[in-house]
Amino acid sequence: MKHPPEGIDQGRRALLGVAVGVTTAVVAPGLVLHAAALPSAAPPGAQRSGPVTDRVRWGLLIDTSKCAEGCRACVDACDRENGLDLQTRPAGQSGRAWADQKAVWIRKVKLADDLTGRVTNLPMMCQHCEHPPCVDVCPTGASFKRADGIVLVDRHTCIGCRYCMMACPYQARSFIHEVTHDQLTRVPRGKGCVESCNLCVSRRDQGAPSTACADACADAGHHAIVFGDLKDPRSAISQALTGLPNRQLREDLELNTGVRYAGV
Repeated sequence: MKHPPEGIDQGRRALLGVAVGVTTAVVAPGLVLHAAALPSAAPPGAQRSGPVTDRVRWGLLIDTSKCAEGCRACVDACDRENGLDLQTRPAGQSGRAWADQKAVWIRKVKLADDLTGRVTNLPMMCQHCEHPPCVDVCPTGASFKRADGIVLVDRHTCIGCRYCMMACPYQARSFIHEVTHDQLTRVPRGKGCVESCNLCVSRRDQGAPSTACADACADAGHHAIVFGDLKDPRSAISQALTGLPNRQLREDLELNTGVRYAGV
């Protein structure tokens, strides 16, 4: 397995895994993601009543040209949705240490092109890979991928070894160091476990049509995040992917990510 980059925010070329000076490469994800043009398991807004199916694959498209400098709407919405805003700094811990330790499911990243100096803002989260390295290295099976493409962590079998954190090329996972006193029942969290973006899985199972981050981005007037079924050619995300040049981050790893970016 290839080692993850030392600093995912240190340069645009390192993150994208492309040659120097290549800034206009385009990926055609439809060749992979739309291979099975099957209908969604249930219409938007319908609560799931049966087992998760591979007839859908949930994903995100992020248009970085619409991602506003300094905006944290998606980050704050994710924190509220998943109870991350309930975290408290341990007594005696410095602010810097807490910033490094607290759980973060979405972080805003700036990518700077070494040649042109162009700066791109984007939200970084779990990329929900079709071939997730975190699942490959997990010794207990706690890291797993659902049939609908969502990558999750089973808190009951996670032993806190953090192999998955080392294997993730996107630095998308967090480890819970302290006892969690406040949490939401729909998003159980606990000391000694690893966690990351789950594409608002509780919303998926209740039939909600979107994610907290996409809704917040739209409410802020940016509309930079599109959520939907990557296998449904009629979905908004599939239509957007067809009409907008986009790519994976670290596409050289051939993970077939469920999160795609335009404008990078």
